[in-house]
Amino acid sequence: MKKIVMILLSSFLITSYAYAGACPVLMKEVDAKLATAKKLSEKQVAEIEKLRQEGEEAHNTGKHKESVKLLQEALTKLNI
Repeated sequence: MKKIVMILLSSFLITSYAYAGACPVLMKEVDAKLATAKKLSEKQVAEIEKLRQEGEEAHNTGKHKESVKLLQEALTKLNI
């Protein structure tokens, strides 16, 4: 029984670290694409910057799944 609990706990922690590593990469990608985006309105830029900021805040507070979701949403809006 202890082995099963340890395996489940380990798999959860590994998943958390995977998300944690993805956040900074996604933030850099958003920043790079935002810097070169040309066909965006000021409203769109403000919305993307807000999503990026919220993603960074979520990352800093340990909410990595939420951070990845927000940053991916920002990237989606950049690819319109």
